[in-house]
Amino acid sequence: MTRKQRRAAFIAVGLAILALAVGLVLYAVRDNIVFFYSPSDVAEREIAPGQRIRLGGLVEMGSVETLPGGEARFRVTDMVETIAVSYRGILPDLFREGQGVVAEGVLQDDGHFAADTVLAKHDETYMPPEVIDALKRSGNWQGEGAEASHAETYGQGAYP
Repeated sequence: MTRKQRRAAFIAVGLAILALAVGLVLYAVRDNIVFFYSPSDVAEREIAPGQRIRLGGLVEMGSVETLPGGEARFRVTDMVETIAVSYRGILPDLFREGQGVVAEGVLQDDGHFAADTVLAKHDETYMPPEVIDALKRSGNWQGEGAEASHAETYGQGAYP
């Protein structure tokens, strides 16, 4: 083998090892690349109980219940499926019914979601793109291009 051939072989082996490493990393994180699952995604993918996930959607109107001891219960919906969520702690200031939320936690055996972190949207007009896509897929999108505005449908203007 000439010097040029050895160099080319060394580069080819190095690139093959690099490609294999990248492939293994992408395979390992394939399900974790999703920012969150909508309730419909949870039902379709049959997420195993005990698996840690992020659940995103809208807080269902009339579903927020505050219990003694700092526990809150509410339902997250994408207008097709709904999942009951419990959370122990202080909810974010922007947490309201009818608005976008992402909860991090564990899906229980009974289908209930035990959240340890709740993130609320940051202003009156923002909704995560994933929630918008889920609403559009379900045919329940009420934003731009639809007959009614999101604020009218979900009553965002009713909150101080």
